[in-house]
Amino acid sequence: MTRNLSRRPIVGIPCDVKLLGVHPFHAVGEKYIAAVEDSAGTKPILLPVPRLSEGTFDLETEIEEIFAICDGIFLTGSHSNVHPKNYGGTAPREGVLLDEQRDALTLGLIRACVERGVPLFCICRGFQEMNVAFGGTLHQHIHEMPGEPGFAPRLDHRENKEDPLDKQYGPAHEVNLIEGGIFEKILGTRKIDVNSLHGQGVAQLSPRLVAEGRAPDGTVEAMSVRDAKGFALGVQWHPEWKYWENPVSQKLFGAFGDAVRSAMAPSARERQQA
Repeated sequence: MTRNLSRRPIVGIPCDVKLLGVHPFHAVGEKYIAAVEDSAGTKPILLPVPRLSEGTFDLETEIEEIFAICDGIFLTGSHSNVHPKNYGGTAPREGVLLDEQRDALTLGLIRACVERGVPLFCICRGFQEMNVAFGGTLHQHIHEMPGEPGFAPRLDHRENKEDPLDKQYGPAHEVNLIEGGIFEKILGTRKIDVNSLHGQGVAQLSPRLVAEGRAPDGTVEAMSVRDAKGFALGVQWHPEWKYWENPVSQKLFGAFGDAVRSAMAPSARERQQA
């Protein structure tokens, strides 16, 4: 396919399915759209997820259609969790919000992005999806788990939903990055402060992934795909929040945008598929 290199590169953002009243809507939070457009310098488009009840979803065809128009993929956070059946977990507790329509698209899309070298940036739920997509598992209630050996006692990584948003998304803990890793190269440091708004987290890390950053309690907070053909990173925190005030967020979205622009050229995509 010949690309129009005079346009901005396009980043696809898979939607969540949310009930507004009694009707389901496909939606993406504005903060994610703004970060992809303004900080990464790309054109975001929203990708509807499959209507599973109709029984007409063909994942392979869906992915081909997405890659025909998208130069990169961005996976957002969400109030919903990955369904535990996707990683052999126990049944979710009553009241836990799930989104199997999103799962049906994103897990396969993650693997396809890595296989083809399509730039991929995953945040929060997307970070957890990345681990599940490659065979890892999740703690469904990470604050209830014992601490990791050799690390500080387990933190409660959830936000207080009664706090103002600026406090919910304020700095919560440090993340220590591995020496010589991709994140250290992008950020120019091995220690950063991040927010924390998640109730689930990585349990067994997929062998395909590299834990590039951990919280003081050992929780995996940043990871890359081992031997990926292109940009394929995930973070557990929310760099999209007020990205314009946060140098770490600006560097991460800037690196993602640069990767998407590089992959946009047809010659680059052909090399990655070879």
